[in-house]
Amino acid sequence: MKTIIANWKANPTTLEDALDLFDFYLSEISKYKNISLIVCPPFVFIEELVNKLAANGDINNLRLGAQDLFWEKAGPYTGSPSSTLGQPKVLLGEVSVDMLKNFNISHALVGHSDRRYKMAETDEMINKKIKAALAANIIPVLLVGERNKNDERAVVLEQQLTADLDSLAAEQISKILITYEPVWAISTTPGAEPDTPESTLEAVEIINEFLSKTYNLKPTTCLYGGSVNENNVVDFLKHLEISGAVIGGASLRKGEFAEMLGRVNNINR
Repeated sequence: MKTIIANWKANPTTLEDALDLFDFYLSEISKYKNISLIVCPPFVFIEELVNKLAANGDINNLRLGAQDLFWEKAGPYTGSPSSTLGQPKVLLGEVSVDMLKNFNISHALVGHSDRRYKMAETDEMINKKIKAALAANIIPVLLVGERNKNDERAVVLEQQLTADLDSLAAEQISKILITYEPVWAISTTPGAEPDTPESTLEAVEIINEFLSKTYNLKPTTCLYGGSVNENNVVDFLKHLEISGAVIGGASLRKGEFAEMLGRVNNINR
């Protein structure tokens, strides 16, 4: 079973288009028994999509996730910090973990580079979000990776994991879906190109070495994110060490996404 996470980001712009895209997902996922599909739409569409999913009965391999969450249950939190030329600025309202629990959200993205670098999210914040998600029985999808291609990858990954997983027990960490997503490989990054499967396997090895020496955990699988498309998805996911992919822009294009699902489904046959 491979895990595919569709991160819609700030797309689409209307509820009508969101429902149309989700209807397409519902019709497609019934064809594929070897895929677990997690859809992460914008917050404003979650309630409607939850209702749509419920109306379609029990679909075991499709779940709804959140693109982010706030670690407090409730309170006076009007906005989240962002960065404009290094200056803090309030831009977005917060969505608490308890709000998401009301909609039976199964997963939540944590530490995405959009949050780390565009919203000035710190590792301390990410750590709080992971703990809040786990306490609410929401599976955190922790995204880690170097910002520039010439960065020292092992150093960056160990720094991020050390801070993001601070004071968590091994049992808790084993519930987290760790995703290697180098920022330089994300399709919206100027000059982006996907990592190679071989390089990603090296990153997975670095992550496992850290988890082994720090938490005495056995080797685990990781997801990959960064310019995943219909032409390269199998090259990554055919490896047992890579258990899935986080897909952004391609998840909005029906034809391409359907082709990707079909190819991934056939890996496990």
